Amino acid sequence: MSFFKRLKDKLMGNPAEEEKVVEVNENEDETAEKLEDAKEPALIEATVEEIDLATEIPKVEGPIETELPELMEEPVQHEVQEVAIVEEKKPSAWSITQKFKAGLEKTRNSFTSKVNDLVARYRKVDEDFFEELEDLLLQADVGFETVMELMDKLRFEVQRKNIKDTNGIQAVISEKLVEIYEQGEEDLIDINMQPDGELTVILFVGVNGVGKTTTIGKLAHRLKTQGKTVVLAAGDTFRAGAIDQLQVWGDRVGCEVIKQSEGSDPAAVMYDAIRAAKNRKADVLICDTAGRLQNKVNLMNELEKVHRVISREIPNAPHEVLLALDATTGQNALVQAQTFKEATNVTGIVLTKLDGTAKGGIVLAIRNKLHIPVKFVGLGEKMDDLQPFDAERYVYGLFAEGLDKELQNNED
Repeated sequence: MSFFKRLKDKLMGNPAEEEKVVEVNENEDETAEKLEDAKEPALIEATVEEIDLATEIPKVEGPIETELPELMEEPVQHEVQEVAIVEEKKPSAWSITQKFKAGLEKTRNSFTSKVNDLVARYRKVDEDFFEELEDLLLQADVGFETVMELMDKLRFEVQRKNIKDTNGIQAVISEKLVEIYEQGEEDLIDINMQPDGELTVILFVGVNGVGKTTTIGKLAHRLKTQGKTVVLAAGDTFRAGAIDQLQVWGDRVGCEVIKQSEGSDPAAVMYDAIRAAKNRKADVLICDTAGRLQNKVNLMNELEKVHRVISREIPNAPHEVLLALDATTGQNALVQAQTFKEATNVTGIVLTKLDGTAKGGIVLAIRNKLHIPVKFVGLGEKMDDLQPFDAERYVYGLFAEGLDKELQNNED
Protein backbone atom coordinates (compact mmCIF):
# COMPACT_ATOMS: atom_id res chain seq x y z
CA MET A 1 0.00 0.00 0.00
CA SER A 2 1.37 3.39 -1.00
CA PHE A 3 2.09 6.04 1.60
CA PHE A 4 -0.68 8.28 0.25
CA LYS A 5 -3.26 5.47 0.28
CA ARG A 6 -2.30 4.48 3.81
CA LEU A 7 -2.36 8.10 4.95
CA LYS A 8 -5.80 8.74 3.44
CA ASP A 9 -7.24 5.56 4.98
CA LYS A 10 -5.87 6.54 8.39
CA LEU A 11 -7.10 10.13 8.18
CA MET A 12 -10.55 9.47 6.78
CA GLY A 13 -11.32 6.06 8.28
CA ASN A 14 -13.33 3.29 6.62
CA PRO A 15 -15.68 4.91 4.09
CA ALA A 16 -18.15 2.00 4.35
CA GLU A 17 -18.50 2.48 8.10
CA GLU A 18 -18.82 6.25 7.72
CA GLU A 19 -21.59 5.76 5.14
CA LYS A 20 -23.50 3.50 7.54
CA VAL A 21 -23.44 6.12 10.26
CA VAL A 22 -24.44 8.87 7.83
CA GLU A 23 -27.25 6.74 6.47
CA VAL A 24 -28.68 6.19 9.93
CA ASN A 25 -28.39 9.87 10.80
CA GLU A 26 -29.99 10.94 7.53
CA ASN A 27 -32.92 8.60 8.12
CA GLU A 28 -33.30 9.72 11.71
CA ASP A 29 -36.19 12.08 10.97
CA GLU A 30 -37.87 9.45 8.82
CA THR A 31 -37.48 6.88 11.61
CA ALA A 32 -38.93 9.30 14.13
CA GLU A 33 -41.94 9.89 11.84
CA LYS A 34 -42.47 6.14 11.54
CA LEU A 35 -42.36 5.78 15.29
CA GLU A 36 -44.95 8.55 15.67
CA ASP A 37 -47.13 6.86 13.04
CA ALA A 38 -46.74 3.55 14.87
CA LYS A 39 -47.88 5.11 18.11
CA GLU A 40 -51.17 6.53 16.77
CA PRO A 41 -52.75 3.29 15.43
CA ALA A 42 -51.79 1.52 18.66
CA LEU A 43 -53.61 4.17 20.66
CA ILE A 44 -56.68 3.98 18.41
CA GLU A 45 -56.80 0.18 18.61
CA ALA A 46 -56.46 0.31 22.34
CA THR A 47 -59.25 2.81 22.60
CA VAL A 48 -61.60 0.68 20.50
CA GLU A 49 -60.65 -2.42 22.41
CA GLU A 50 -61.18 -0.70 25.73
CA ILE A 51 -64.67 0.38 24.62
CA ASP A 52 -65.57 -3.17 23.60
CA LEU A 53 -64.22 -4.62 26.79
CA ALA A 54 -65.92 -1.99 28.87
CA THR A 55 -69.23 -2.93 27.23
CA GLU A 56 -68.89 -6.72 27.36
CA ILE A 57 -66.73 -7.48 30.42
CA PRO A 58 -66.61 -4.52 32.76
CA LYS A 59 -65.03 -6.48 35.64
CA VAL A 60 -61.67 -7.00 33.91
CA GLU A 61 -61.19 -3.34 33.06
CA GLY A 62 -58.42 -2.85 35.64
CA PRO A 63 -56.03 -5.59 34.46
CA ILE A 64 -56.45 -4.65 30.83
CA GLU A 65 -55.52 -1.04 31.55
CA THR A 66 -52.26 -2.13 33.14
CA GLU A 67 -51.34 -4.57 30.36
CA LEU A 68 -52.23 -2.47 27.34
CA PRO A 69 -49.68 0.33 27.91
CA GLU A 70 -46.93 -2.29 28.02
CA LEU A 71 -48.14 -3.77 24.74
CA MET A 72 -48.31 -0.34 23.17
CA GLU A 73 -45.10 1.16 24.44
CA GLU A 74 -42.62 -1.73 24.51
CA PRO A 75 -42.03 -2.00 20.73
CA VAL A 76 -41.71 1.79 20.45
CA GLN A 77 -39.20 1.96 23.31
CA HIS A 78 -37.22 -0.88 21.76
CA GLU A 79 -36.94 0.91 18.40
CA VAL A 80 -35.92 4.20 20.04
CA GLN A 81 -33.25 2.40 22.02
CA GLU A 82 -31.78 0.90 18.84
CA VAL A 83 -31.51 4.35 17.25
CA ALA A 84 -29.76 5.67 20.37
CA ILE A 85 -27.23 2.82 20.31
CA VAL A 86 -26.37 3.49 16.66
CA GLU A 87 -25.80 7.15 17.41
CA GLU A 88 -23.35 6.42 20.25
CA LYS A 89 -20.35 5.90 18.00
CA LYS A 90 -16.68 6.27 18.78
CA PRO A 91 -15.07 9.49 17.52
CA SER A 92 -14.63 9.26 13.77
CA ALA A 93 -11.20 8.91 12.21
CA TRP A 94 -11.55 12.40 10.75
CA SER A 95 -12.44 14.03 14.10
CA ILE A 96 -9.35 12.47 15.71
CA THR A 97 -7.23 13.68 12.80
CA GLN A 98 -8.60 17.18 13.29
CA LYS A 99 -7.50 17.06 16.95
CA PHE A 100 -3.93 16.39 15.82
CA LYS A 101 -4.14 19.15 13.23
CA ALA A 102 -5.43 21.67 15.78
CA GLY A 103 -3.04 20.50 18.50
CA LEU A 104 0.02 20.92 16.29
CA GLU A 105 -1.00 24.32 14.97
CA LYS A 106 1.79 26.22 16.76
CA THR A 107 4.46 23.84 15.52
CA ARG A 108 3.00 23.90 12.03
CA ASN A 109 2.80 27.69 11.91
CA SER A 110 6.42 27.96 12.99
CA PHE A 111 8.01 25.00 11.25
CA THR A 112 5.90 24.36 8.15
CA SER A 113 5.69 28.01 7.13
CA LYS A 114 9.48 28.02 7.03
CA VAL A 115 9.50 24.80 5.01
CA ASN A 116 7.02 26.37 2.57
CA ASP A 117 9.28 29.40 2.22
CA LEU A 118 12.22 27.09 1.65
CA VAL A 119 10.35 25.15 -1.05
CA ALA A 120 9.31 28.43 -2.69
CA ARG A 121 12.91 29.72 -2.77
CA TYR A 122 14.43 26.48 -4.05
CA ARG A 123 12.98 25.15 -7.24
CA LYS A 124 15.62 22.43 -7.39
CA VAL A 125 16.46 19.83 -4.74
CA ASP A 126 20.17 20.34 -4.23
CA GLU A 127 22.66 20.28 -1.37
CA ASP A 128 21.90 23.86 -0.34
CA PHE A 129 18.24 22.91 0.00
CA PHE A 130 19.10 19.94 2.25
CA GLU A 131 21.34 22.05 4.46
CA GLU A 132 18.62 24.63 5.10
CA LEU A 133 16.03 21.92 5.70
CA GLU A 134 18.39 20.33 8.22
CA ASP A 135 18.59 23.62 10.15
CA LEU A 136 14.78 23.94 10.21
CA LEU A 137 14.34 20.44 11.60
CA LEU A 138 16.90 21.07 14.32
CA GLN A 139 15.05 24.26 15.32
CA ALA A 140 11.85 22.20 15.72
CA ASP A 141 13.68 19.99 18.26
CA VAL A 142 13.52 16.92 16.05
CA GLY A 143 16.94 15.97 17.45
CA PHE A 144 20.38 15.75 15.87
CA GLU A 145 20.47 11.97 15.34
CA THR A 146 16.97 11.94 13.88
CA VAL A 147 17.74 14.81 11.51
CA MET A 148 20.92 13.13 10.27
CA GLU A 149 19.04 9.88 9.64
CA LEU A 150 16.25 11.75 7.86
CA MET A 151 18.71 13.62 5.63
CA ASP A 152 20.36 10.35 4.59
CA LYS A 153 16.98 8.82 3.76
CA LEU A 154 15.85 11.90 1.83
CA ARG A 155 19.02 12.06 -0.24
CA PHE A 156 18.70 8.37 -1.11
CA GLU A 157 15.00 8.73 -2.01
CA VAL A 158 15.61 11.81 -4.17
CA GLN A 159 18.35 9.96 -6.03
CA ARG A 160 16.31 6.76 -6.35
CA LYS A 161 13.25 8.54 -7.74
CA ASN A 162 15.31 11.03 -9.69
CA ILE A 163 13.48 13.96 -8.09
CA LYS A 164 14.69 17.23 -9.59
CA ASP A 165 12.34 19.92 -8.24
CA THR A 166 10.77 20.62 -4.86
CA ASN A 167 7.18 19.87 -5.91
CA GLY A 168 5.90 17.11 -3.65
CA ILE A 169 9.01 17.13 -1.44
CA GLN A 170 6.84 17.59 1.68
CA ALA A 171 5.20 14.25 1.00
CA VAL A 172 8.60 12.56 0.77
CA ILE A 173 9.70 14.20 4.04
CA SER A 174 6.45 13.06 5.72
CA GLU A 175 6.83 9.49 4.54
CA LYS A 176 10.40 9.26 5.83
CA LEU A 177 9.51 10.80 9.21
CA VAL A 178 6.82 8.13 9.69
CA GLU A 179 9.29 5.41 8.73
CA ILE A 180 11.88 6.71 11.20
CA TYR A 181 9.34 6.80 14.02
CA GLU A 182 7.83 3.38 13.44
CA GLN A 183 11.10 1.57 12.60
CA GLY A 184 9.17 -1.57 11.69
CA GLU A 185 7.48 -1.84 15.09
CA GLU A 186 3.71 -2.22 15.48
CA ASP A 187 1.19 -1.66 18.28
CA LEU A 188 3.45 0.87 19.96
CA ILE A 189 0.58 2.79 21.52
CA ASP A 190 -1.34 -0.14 23.02
CA ILE A 191 -1.48 -0.28 26.81
CA ASN A 192 -0.42 -3.65 28.22
CA MET A 193 -3.89 -4.52 29.53
CA GLN A 194 -4.24 -7.77 31.46
CA PRO A 195 -6.92 -10.39 30.67
CA ASP A 196 -10.43 -9.86 32.04
CA GLY A 197 -10.60 -10.53 35.75
CA GLU A 198 -6.99 -9.48 36.38
CA LEU A 199 -5.84 -6.10 37.68
CA THR A 200 -3.77 -3.89 35.34
CA VAL A 201 -1.39 -1.56 37.22
CA ILE A 202 -0.20 1.64 35.50
CA LEU A 203 2.52 3.63 37.27
CA PHE A 204 2.90 7.31 36.35
CA VAL A 205 6.25 9.04 36.85
CA GLY A 206 7.51 12.51 35.95
CA VAL A 207 8.68 15.77 37.47
CA ASN A 208 6.32 18.23 39.13
CA GLY A 209 4.54 20.64 36.84
CA VAL A 210 4.38 18.55 33.67
CA GLY A 211 0.64 17.85 33.98
CA LYS A 212 1.01 14.35 35.42
CA THR A 213 -2.06 14.40 37.70
CA THR A 214 -4.25 15.96 35.01
CA THR A 215 -3.11 13.31 32.54
CA ILE A 216 -3.98 10.57 35.04
CA GLY A 217 -7.50 11.99 35.29
CA LYS A 218 -7.88 12.12 31.52
CA LEU A 219 -6.58 8.57 31.09
CA ALA A 220 -8.97 7.37 33.80
CA HIS A 221 -11.82 9.02 31.91
CA ARG A 222 -10.71 7.35 28.68
CA LEU A 223 -10.60 3.90 30.30
CA LYS A 224 -13.97 4.47 31.98
CA THR A 225 -15.58 5.21 28.60
CA GLN A 226 -14.22 1.82 27.48
CA GLY A 227 -16.17 0.16 30.29
CA LYS A 228 -13.25 -0.32 32.70
CA THR A 229 -13.49 0.07 36.46
CA VAL A 230 -10.64 2.36 37.48
CA VAL A 231 -9.10 3.09 40.90
CA LEU A 232 -6.57 5.89 41.49
CA ALA A 233 -3.71 5.82 44.01
CA ALA A 234 -2.52 9.18 45.42
CA GLY A 235 1.17 8.34 45.74
CA ASP A 236 2.46 11.92 45.44
CA THR A 237 2.28 12.51 49.17
CA PHE A 238 4.87 15.30 49.44
CA ARG A 239 3.71 18.00 47.00
CA ALA A 240 1.25 20.35 48.67
CA GLY A 241 -2.22 19.87 47.23
CA ALA A 242 -1.32 16.85 45.07
CA ILE A 243 -3.67 14.49 46.93
CA ASP A 244 -6.53 16.98 46.77
CA GLN A 245 -5.90 17.58 43.08
CA LEU A 246 -6.14 13.86 42.32
CA GLN A 247 -9.29 13.62 44.44
CA VAL A 248 -10.89 16.39 42.36
CA TRP A 249 -10.14 14.43 39.21
CA GLY A 250 -11.43 11.23 40.82
CA ASP A 251 -14.72 12.95 41.64
CA ARG A 252 -14.91 14.42 38.16
CA VAL A 253 -14.48 11.14 36.29
CA GLY A 254 -16.17 8.91 38.88
CA CYS A 255 -13.17 6.96 40.16
CA GLU A 256 -12.35 6.03 43.76
CA VAL A 257 -9.11 7.54 45.07
CA ILE A 258 -7.04 5.62 47.64
CA LYS A 259 -5.05 8.06 49.76
CA GLN A 260 -3.37 8.69 53.08
CA SER A 261 -2.36 11.88 54.86
CA GLU A 262 0.20 14.28 53.38
CA GLY A 263 3.77 13.12 54.01
CA SER A 264 2.87 9.42 54.20
CA ASP A 265 5.05 6.70 52.72
CA PRO A 266 4.10 6.41 49.00
CA ALA A 267 4.84 2.67 49.04
CA ALA A 268 2.30 2.23 51.84
CA VAL A 269 -0.30 4.06 49.73
CA MET A 270 0.40 1.69 46.83
CA TYR A 271 -0.01 -1.32 49.11
CA ASP A 272 -3.41 -0.05 50.33
CA ALA A 273 -4.46 0.83 46.78
CA ILE A 274 -3.67 -2.64 45.42
CA ARG A 275 -5.65 -4.29 48.22
CA ALA A 276 -8.58 -1.94 47.67
CA ALA A 277 -8.53 -2.43 43.88
CA LYS A 278 -8.51 -6.20 44.29
CA ASN A 279 -11.37 -6.12 46.81
CA ARG A 280 -13.45 -3.97 44.46
CA LYS A 281 -12.57 -6.21 41.51
CA ALA A 282 -11.28 -3.17 39.59
CA ASP A 283 -9.86 -3.54 36.09
CA VAL A 284 -7.19 -0.82 36.28
CA LEU A 285 -5.19 0.84 39.06
CA ILE A 286 -3.44 4.08 38.07
CA CYS A 287 -0.74 5.19 40.52
CA ASP A 288 0.48 8.78 40.91
CA THR A 289 4.04 9.33 42.21
CA ALA A 290 6.18 12.22 43.43
CA GLY A 291 8.34 14.19 41.01
CA ARG A 292 11.01 16.08 42.95
CA LEU A 293 13.83 15.80 40.45
CA GLN A 294 15.97 18.22 42.47
CA ASN A 295 16.28 15.42 45.07
CA LYS A 296 17.23 12.98 42.34
CA VAL A 297 18.73 10.24 44.54
CA ASN A 298 15.88 10.25 47.07
CA LEU A 299 13.26 10.34 44.33
CA MET A 300 14.74 7.42 42.44
CA ASN A 301 15.09 5.37 45.63
CA GLU A 302 11.45 6.11 46.41
CA LEU A 303 10.35 4.99 42.92
CA GLU A 304 12.34 1.78 43.25
CA LYS A 305 10.64 1.06 46.59
CA VAL A 306 7.19 1.70 45.09
CA HIS A 307 8.08 -0.61 42.21
CA ARG A 308 9.15 -3.37 44.62
CA VAL A 309 5.94 -3.16 46.65
CA ILE A 310 3.77 -3.34 43.53
CA SER A 311 5.77 -6.28 42.13
CA ARG A 312 5.53 -8.15 45.44
CA GLU A 313 1.75 -7.85 45.54
CA ILE A 314 1.18 -8.50 41.82
CA PRO A 315 3.85 -10.45 39.90
CA ASN A 316 4.99 -8.73 36.67
CA ALA A 317 3.40 -5.44 37.78
CA PRO A 318 3.44 -2.55 37.12
CA HIS A 319 2.34 -3.51 33.63
CA GLU A 320 3.02 0.00 32.32
CA VAL A 321 5.37 2.72 33.57
CA LEU A 322 4.31 5.89 31.79
CA LEU A 323 6.56 8.94 31.92
CA ALA A 324 4.75 12.29 31.64
CA LEU A 325 6.81 14.93 29.81
CA ASP A 326 5.98 18.56 29.06
CA ALA A 327 6.38 19.10 25.31
CA THR A 328 6.95 22.83 25.81
CA THR A 329 10.31 22.14 27.50
CA GLY A 330 11.83 20.78 24.27
CA GLN A 331 15.24 19.19 24.77
CA ASN A 332 14.83 19.36 28.58
CA ALA A 333 12.11 16.75 28.20
CA LEU A 334 14.67 14.49 26.56
CA VAL A 335 17.03 14.93 29.54
CA GLN A 336 14.22 14.08 31.97
CA ALA A 337 13.35 10.98 29.97
CA GLN A 338 16.95 9.78 30.13
CA THR A 339 17.04 10.33 33.92
CA PHE A 340 13.85 8.41 34.61
CA LYS A 341 14.80 5.65 32.21
CA GLU A 342 17.90 5.00 34.32
CA ALA A 343 15.82 4.56 37.49
CA THR A 344 12.67 2.85 36.23
CA ASN A 345 11.71 0.62 33.34
CA VAL A 346 9.79 3.29 31.43
CA THR A 347 7.51 1.57 28.90
CA GLY A 348 5.95 4.62 27.30
CA ILE A 349 5.84 8.41 27.15
CA VAL A 350 2.82 10.65 27.64
CA LEU A 351 3.70 13.97 26.02
CA THR A 352 1.58 16.72 27.56
CA LYS A 353 0.87 20.25 26.29
CA LEU A 354 1.80 19.41 22.70
CA ASP A 355 -0.74 22.02 21.63
CA GLY A 356 1.17 24.72 23.52
CA THR A 357 4.58 24.39 21.87
CA ALA A 358 6.17 25.32 18.56
CA LYS A 359 8.72 22.52 19.02
CA GLY A 360 6.53 19.46 18.45
CA GLY A 361 9.44 17.69 16.76
CA ILE A 362 10.53 16.48 20.21
CA VAL A 363 8.26 13.47 19.66
CA LEU A 364 10.65 12.13 17.03
CA ALA A 365 13.75 12.88 19.10
CA ILE A 366 12.40 10.92 22.09
CA ARG A 367 11.45 7.92 20.00
CA ASN A 368 14.64 7.79 17.98
CA LYS A 369 17.15 8.46 20.75
CA LEU A 370 15.61 6.63 23.72
CA HIS A 371 13.66 3.96 21.81
CA ILE A 372 10.65 4.55 24.04
CA PRO A 373 7.30 4.89 22.25
CA VAL A 374 5.12 7.96 22.79
CA LYS A 375 1.82 6.32 23.77
CA PHE A 376 -0.35 9.37 24.38
CA VAL A 377 -0.22 13.07 23.56
CA GLY A 378 -2.09 15.98 25.14
CA LEU A 379 -3.70 18.06 22.40
CA GLY A 380 -5.79 20.46 24.51
CA GLU A 381 -7.55 21.12 27.79
CA LYS A 382 -10.71 19.08 27.22
CA MET A 383 -11.29 15.70 28.83
CA ASP A 384 -11.00 13.82 25.52
CA ASP A 385 -7.98 15.76 24.25
CA LEU A 386 -5.62 13.03 25.52
CA GLN A 387 -5.19 10.92 22.39
CA PRO A 388 -3.19 7.77 21.56
CA PHE A 389 -0.17 8.86 19.54
CA ASP A 390 -0.37 8.10 15.84
CA ALA A 391 2.65 8.68 13.59
CA GLU A 392 0.65 9.34 10.41
CA ARG A 393 -1.71 11.79 12.09
CA TYR A 394 1.22 13.47 13.82
CA VAL A 395 3.06 14.01 10.54
CA TYR A 396 -0.17 15.18 8.91
CA GLY A 397 -0.51 17.70 11.74
CA LEU A 398 2.96 19.02 10.88
CA PHE A 399 2.37 19.34 7.12
CA ALA A 400 -1.44 19.57 6.90
CA GLU A 401 -1.84 22.18 4.15
CA GLY A 402 0.91 20.80 1.93
CA LEU A 403 -0.24 17.20 2.35
CA ASP A 404 -3.85 18.14 1.60
CA LYS A 405 -2.69 19.44 -1.79
CA GLU A 406 -0.55 16.35 -2.38
CA LEU A 407 -3.42 14.01 -1.48
CA GLN A 408 -5.69 15.89 -3.87
CA ASN A 409 -3.12 15.76 -6.67
CA ASN A 410 -2.56 12.06 -5.98
CA GLU A 411 -6.29 11.38 -6.38
CA ASP A 412 -6.49 13.43 -9.59
